[in-house]
Amino acid sequence: MDLPDWLAIVILGLIEGATEFIPVSSTGHLIVAQEWLGYRQTDLFNIVIQSGAVLAVLPLFRHRLEMIARWREPECRDFLLKILVAFGLTAAGGLVIDKLGITLPETALPVAAALIVGGVFLIYVERHFIGRTLSDVITWNVVWMVSIAQILAAVFPGTSRSGATIVFAMLCGLNRVVATEFSFLVGIPTLLAAAAYKILKAVNGGATENWGLLLLGTAVSAAVSFVAVKWLLRYVQSHSFVGFGVYRIILGVLLLVFLR
Repeated sequence: MDLPDWLAIVILGLIEGATEFIPVSSTGHLIVAQEWLGYRQTDLFNIVIQSGAVLAVLPLFRHRLEMIARWREPECRDFLLKILVAFGLTAAGGLVIDKLGITLPETALPVAAALIVGGVFLIYVERHFIGRTLSDVITWNVVWMVSIAQILAAVFPGTSRSGATIVFAMLCGLNRVVATEFSFLVGIPTLLAAAAYKILKAVNGGATENWGLLLLGTAVSAAVSFVAVKWLLRYVQSHSFVGFGVYRIILGVLLLVFLR
């Protein structure tokens, strides 16, 4: 597809912003979109526009971020410690994966498989807990499982970091609303640290970018991400993730059929 550079960048920014925190896999959508558009971008581009999406949602969690200033209070200290441990475990796992060079090819096939498997799990977990009262207490089991989920999502494109962490937290008995918020809050330092590491690595490796287009993509991604997360936080108050699971399965099947 022959599009002006600026329009292709806007489309990619829209996709990144809309999918970064929603359990459908932003990486998977970007890979598919770039194949479809015939407009492959560098890892540095993908990382920077992802950072824009992450930074844009910070104002939505002011009440939680204020806990940093109140860290001496036992409840705040416990919550912050759990965020820090989940981040630390994920960062350690990510460094090991990076050193070992463990990656899957960023093509439609593994993305389609991960979308379908993740969709099935989303539906299974929601159906499994129908009618049950789940906890709103973030236990250490939740912290370990969320860390594992983030590491798995880093290895398998199409898994969805938010989707995996929410599902694993719910499997530990955490309710959907708290699981979603905790997933987002753990994701903020995790994604920003990963971005900083990869940006530094790319720049030291001599990577070059069209910074004007990069800024455009980042701005679009940030604006859309803010709206998407604000919507999702309201949505999970009264809706399940079954719809997202069905969407993932349908998209995965379509990719298998049309992008073989």
